[in-house]
Amino acid sequence: MVRLLVVPAAGMGSRLGPDVPKLLVPVAGRPMIDWLLTLYGPFVDRAAVIVHPAWLATVTEYLSRSKPPVELFVQQVPTGMLDAILLAMPAVHGHRPDRVWITWCDQIAIHPDTIRRLANSDAAGHAPSLLMPTCRRADPYVHLERDANGRITRVLHRREGDQMPEVGESDTGVFDLSLEAFMNLLPKFASHVRPAAGTRERNFVPFVAWAAARTSVATFACTEPEEAIGVNTPEELALVEAHLRARPVA
Repeated sequence: MVRLLVVPAAGMGSRLGPDVPKLLVPVAGRPMIDWLLTLYGPFVDRAAVIVHPAWLATVTEYLSRSKPPVELFVQQVPTGMLDAILLAMPAVHGHRPDRVWITWCDQIAIHPDTIRRLANSDAAGHAPSLLMPTCRRADPYVHLERDANGRITRVLHRREGDQMPEVGESDTGVFDLSLEAFMNLLPKFASHVRPAAGTRERNFVPFVAWAAARTSVATFACTEPEEAIGVNTPEELALVEAHLRARPVA
């Protein structure tokens, strides 16, 4: 089973303060990217990381001897996560992985058991076109709406001004796509997506609902609700640091 990890990490991390690229912001003493490469390293063969042009040299030097090996791509204009992810298409074409895993660079609280379950589902064969862990949590940042049959039909975003439920089902910023889903379905989705009204960015997560109407999409429950917390503010940074330090060593 060959897997490629795609990490869109072109954010400047300005809300976190340090004058370093977001993926190098330390969390509990380690840069975010180190957390990710340690977590995913046993399961992926290589990684494609998308960076801001201002930080290309810094990130290139930092990751020059990383394991798994990392290939860098530059997002010249911050048009959103969807466009950032698509920049990794040359790596997907070149390496032809069986599965493409995508994770946000700030989702470092993902539990190792969640990733092991994702990998086991791949290895068992007959994995869906899109597989992802989700978490039930209060005051969700993203909520996945489902129909009576459990199919995901819509993605709500708090930052886009959508009316959010008090308790919702959130993605964890981790998505497992088949090669066909990444190479064919994702570009089809992207071909007609317009920037969102609130952020003026092209979001990736709505692809989940779009794909669910056309192919097999499956979810499973995350191990801990804190996995859905992305590190975007000093408050979230402190919350995730406290959680990681309190987590028992696997």
